[in-house]
Amino acid sequence: MIKHLLGRIISMLVTLVLTSVVVFIIIQLPPGDYAERYAYKLEEAGTAVSAADRQALRAYFGIDRPLHEQYITWFTNIILHGDFGVSFEYRRPVMDVIGERLGLTTILVFITLILTYGLAIPLGIYSAIKQYSVADYFFSVVAYLGLAIPNFLLALVLLYINVTYLGASVGGLFSAEFVRAPWSVARFMDLLAHLWVPAIILGLAGTGLQMRTMRALMLDEQNKLYVIAARARGLSEQKLILKYPARVSINPIISTIGWELSRVISGAPFVSVVLALPDTGPLYLDALLDQDMYLAGSMLFLMTALTLIGTLISDLLLAMLDPRIRGGSRH
Repeated sequence: MIKHLLGRIISMLVTLVLTSVVVFIIIQLPPGDYAERYAYKLEEAGTAVSAADRQALRAYFGIDRPLHEQYITWFTNIILHGDFGVSFEYRRPVMDVIGERLGLTTILVFITLILTYGLAIPLGIYSAIKQYSVADYFFSVVAYLGLAIPNFLLALVLLYINVTYLGASVGGLFSAEFVRAPWSVARFMDLLAHLWVPAIILGLAGTGLQMRTMRALMLDEQNKLYVIAARARGLSEQKLILKYPARVSINPIISTIGWELSRVISGAPFVSVVLALPDTGPLYLDALLDQDMYLAGSMLFLMTALTLIGTLISDLLLAMLDPRIRGGSRH
């Protein structure tokens, strides 16, 4: 088990290093740079900016050096000091800017994953047991709708219905009296009361996919000979389902936690903008638009790191649930 864990961690670290190179290249792809963006804002305010001024701005922001030098400085500071650089737009350390909103994003992602797997696994098992029943058809239709509707479109529809017909808004994560209030039990409960809406929007597609996957795997397993033999020995149906086909079918579901985490994180910025959520989503999109390379690059790098951590958690859970994986890691 320890050898298996060490191998996964080393693989994850190597992937992070390679990812950092890709991330730095991606954030440099758009034409222009932050100095051009800043000069444009100055000109809009009525200040003339010459070519020499633009070059001076590049030198001031440290983006006049070759790209490989910028990357080495950026990544070395991350590894040695945990320093992700300074945001051009906010003139503050990147981690301070991200840290103000990272907690809300983490809670939203965590609740979404719990909702996704907490619904998908039991509904998938139930649909397989009640194959071709009314409930099976109903859950299948909901799953297909969840897969077909983009989450940002679902957020817009939900906003329209609430504002037009219910006279309420689902935007934001807090009621008006708690927006700037200090943290308390009342504020946390208000957060939970608002959090279920974006969690459902972000988790609906994943729930539909995982439910259909669980249903298909259950249908494949529940008629195999070892299940029939267990049933013939007089084992109760509920205990039989949970002990044999459900236990085997859950392995591929657990293995996708990292992918599901990546899907939720990548979809969160668009839903956050539509619902006006004060998390890292709008911050990330603004950083891309402003070409704030250290802020955008660091956020993209952290998203990738979270995905790899989710994949590591999946591997560990699989090793705990399936003795065959633990046994295979010794050879």
